[in-house]
Amino acid sequence: MKINIDNWDVENKEFWFSKGKKTAYRNLIISIPALLLAFAVWMMWSIISAKMKEYGYNFGLITDGMSPEEITDKLKEINTLYYTLPAIAGLAGATLRIPNSFLISIGGGRNVIFITTSLLFIPVIGTALALQDVNTPYITFAIFAAFSGIGGGNFASSMSNISYFFPKRVQGTSLGLNAGIGNLGVGLMQKAIPWVTGIFLFGAINHSGNLVTDGGLSGIQNAGWLWVPFLTISAIAAFIGMNNVITGTPELPGTLQGIAKSFYLVLLGFVAAALGAYLLVVVDLSMWIVLPLVILITLGLMKYTTPSEMRSNLNKQFAIFDNKHNWVMTVIYTMTFGSFIGFSAAFPKLSQDIFVYSNAADPSYINPNAPDYLTWVFIGPIIGALLRPVGGWLSDKVNSGAKITGYITIVQILASIFVSYYIIKAMESETPEEYWVPFFAGFMVLFITTGIGNGSTFRSIPNIFSKELAGPVLGWTSAIAAYGSFIIPKVFGQQIENGTPEFAMYGFTFYYLICLVLNWWYYTRKNAEIYNP
Repeated sequence: MKINIDNWDVENKEFWFSKGKKTAYRNLIISIPALLLAFAVWMMWSIISAKMKEYGYNFGLITDGMSPEEITDKLKEINTLYYTLPAIAGLAGATLRIPNSFLISIGGGRNVIFITTSLLFIPVIGTALALQDVNTPYITFAIFAAFSGIGGGNFASSMSNISYFFPKRVQGTSLGLNAGIGNLGVGLMQKAIPWVTGIFLFGAINHSGNLVTDGGLSGIQNAGWLWVPFLTISAIAAFIGMNNVITGTPELPGTLQGIAKSFYLVLLGFVAAALGAYLLVVVDLSMWIVLPLVILITLGLMKYTTPSEMRSNLNKQFAIFDNKHNWVMTVIYTMTFGSFIGFSAAFPKLSQDIFVYSNAADPSYINPNAPDYLTWVFIGPIIGALLRPVGGWLSDKVNSGAKITGYITIVQILASIFVSYYIIKAMESETPEEYWVPFFAGFMVLFITTGIGNGSTFRSIPNIFSKELAGPVLGWTSAIAAYGSFIIPKVFGQQIENGTPEFAMYGFTFYYLICLVLNWWYYTRKNAEIYNP
């Protein structure tokens, strides 16, 4: 099979049905599980952090001789650090989406998917080894959480790549399938990790330095080992079965050349992400300072430290930054995917803090009647992921992604207010479990709407931008939206520490209102600049 395809014209129906369709769907079939695994690895800290609290990982911050008051204060600090781990993974994943947005045009789709999938072995093996000892320092977990961000970055290159394989008339469906089934990795991970922690294959070191060979502590490291065989199969499949097409990569590279270029750009993004994690954890800088700083550093590294032949290609794609609609769609898409991935990262830990460790004055208190939240939280990401292709399909049917986006935004606003109300009721109650069902139901509506909106907004982009710009815009918008996985856990962590998690939902509601107005003004009102894309 020819790896580099230099004749690719899928808008020509004769070419599509005679040659293009079979190749496109083969690449899509290999792309989907690779993206699913990337999401699973990226978001695995949403469950690992909750399990770490359950088994008492304190990162060596609680020492002999501390008073009960000091221990209480330290436990509150440690709980905030649990939220910071998925936030670090979110920061790195979102940052890595920026170079990933431009990888396909430089490295080639097949080469990019192979190298970015292979790099996921670093966080899964590293995390498994770190979890073997309950006394492992926090910085070790922070490092591997940052490496998990590689999985988050993969989304941008994967979506950009698939956009070049399919004609515009079916891109809502094809991109929805790639993203939607890929997003299933979050829900499948949230179900699989609690299950595999009950399998005791290895020993672990407890607080006293003793080896334990049974019980949950010795099984939690399977949260990392679980993914190794699947990543091996996926990386091999990408190397053997995928293609580079000339519409996505104007100068088709050889395998080693494409892999090397891809690795270099990923490395630049990781340098910026690592700096951001350092500023966040060690310097303790505000996330609102860290976030724009990391974005600017990443773009600067790409613009000024890449070889001249790569830089000229990148400069052509940087043209998206001069297009007003790139920024409008970035804001709107962040409302959908940013909320989806941010809620996926924070929902398990938020549920634990509101319904299990429900006494703010005593962080060690465990509600004896707490709901078994880990049995249920995976449903939200699963629903959202499954409905993403539906959002694309509905948009294709009504011939407008913007119209569907407007409808779901209204529901999203109402659901946010609903969740806020039941957070307050649960936090004020001595029996918070009474409010678990409406709290959970409200979040399910949020996952449903963000899932549908994921598909509808991604359908709009290829109809707003030219073929040359649509790929980079798809990658860029997904990169910025992915910072939701950084912002939302951090915001919830801060508000939980303050005792006011409902304030987080108020902020999200206000943001959704802004997005509703933007979508109406630019795309769905009668005299909109681009009507119903």
